[in-house]
Amino acid sequence: MFDKSIEISNGTSSVIVSRKRPSEGNYQKEKDLCIKYFDQWSESDQVEFVEHLISRMCHYQHGHINSYLKPMLQRDFITALPEQGLDHIAENILSYLDARSLCAAELVCKEWQRVISEGMLWKKLIERMVRTDPLWKGLSERRGPTDGPPNSFYRSLYPKIIQDIETIESNWRCGRHNLQRIQCRSENSKGVYCLQYDDEKIISGLRDNSIKIWDKTSLECLKVLTGHTGSVLCLQYDERVIVTGSSDSTVRVWDVNTGEVLNTLIHHNEAVLHLRFSNGLMVTCSKDRSIAVWDMASATDITLRRVLVGHRAAVNVVDFDDKYIVSASGDRTIKVWSTSTCEFVRTLNGHKRGIACLQYRDRLVVSGSSDNTIRLWDIECGACLRVLEGHEELVRCIRFDNKRIVSGAYDGKIKVWDLQAALDPRAPASTLCLRTLVEHSGRVFRLQFDEFQIISSSHDDTILIWDFLNVPPSAQNETRSPSRTYTYISR
Repeated sequence: MFDKSIEISNGTSSVIVSRKRPSEGNYQKEKDLCIKYFDQWSESDQVEFVEHLISRMCHYQHGHINSYLKPMLQRDFITALPEQGLDHIAENILSYLDARSLCAAELVCKEWQRVISEGMLWKKLIERMVRTDPLWKGLSERRGPTDGPPNSFYRSLYPKIIQDIETIESNWRCGRHNLQRIQCRSENSKGVYCLQYDDEKIISGLRDNSIKIWDKTSLECLKVLTGHTGSVLCLQYDERVIVTGSSDSTVRVWDVNTGEVLNTLIHHNEAVLHLRFSNGLMVTCSKDRSIAVWDMASATDITLRRVLVGHRAAVNVVDFDDKYIVSASGDRTIKVWSTSTCEFVRTLNGHKRGIACLQYRDRLVVSGSSDNTIRLWDIECGACLRVLEGHEELVRCIRFDNKRIVSGAYDGKIKVWDLQAALDPRAPASTLCLRTLVEHSGRVFRLQFDEFQIISSSHDDTILIWDFLNVPPSAQNETRSPSRTYTYISR
């Protein structure tokens, strides 16, 4: 007796194979005996036996077995893990999803939604972005937590930050900003030579020999530090001290909170034009053509380690990291020195006139010169990677981050450049300058910027805050935005 006919194809012809089955009683006994033996075998023997059976089956039977096994192999492990008290594993698995996938996962079932909610996975996703992107960090801090349910807050925060980022990038490209102006008029002098800021304050060095500290929110002058007998040409501060350099040839160290003078360094023979300090090391440079390297154990314990000489004109700017000290001079050269040994490494040549400013970070040096150009350099090989042209007078100040270069010049203009395009030799020169900002009525002396703003100072005795985040709706369709002016009269 035949139970079934099966068609088997070998690719060129088909045959009908009939398989004979024993009588019902004998078949059941033989099947039960096979199952009995099968149950007694080890798992590996069972697998081997099944593999032999499958290898003797036809394509039709393979398909039938596949249809039978498929639902058995599809398991909701995310739901199964909490049932075994392993919620943390389910949370860890889902924590690797991006925003789009996390949204989709919430729609799978209520259990997945519960794991995402109780595991605070939207918060963890934002924290992951914050660790790698300063723009995310700044925006998440500005948005801040609320009293609402934690997961729902962070779930709604993510798209808000995405929208903020798109708006900020658009504002940078189009030059839309909210402009605030501090007018720090002084009777005897005019000009703000240097500045630095944080979320709470702006500290500026002025031509009138003073250091002024401004509240960044109200833009009111909080404190005036006096002591220098010449213009304050450069400064840097951290959470403990302000260090300033002056045309009186001295470097002074001040308590950032009280304004008390903690130390005065008398070494250079002429004006101290620039300085940087970090991790127990300070580097100063001067019109006397020298660079001084200092060990800075504390505000009151600063000792001279080495004097670097080699420039043939005033050394206008220095920068450094753990590997290199970089200096630029009116002699048209950039010199590279070893930070650890203070030995000379190489000279970068290319500018046609004196160099006024530079920044160095992660192998890249960006410099500005009185030849009106900006140059990008590879510090390791000394190659000039790109020349940026556009300013009409001396480029006095320059800063860059991962996206942009921002430069200020004696033509009163601030230019924003696309850094990544500038590093691409295929990018046309016409695409490199993203925006030119014109508000200062005098030379731009110094600027600093972050993802949200540029703060600049000028010979016109003003400090300008160019805010690309808080642009009023009325200015969204305009290139230039309305400004607010704050005036400080020295007494």
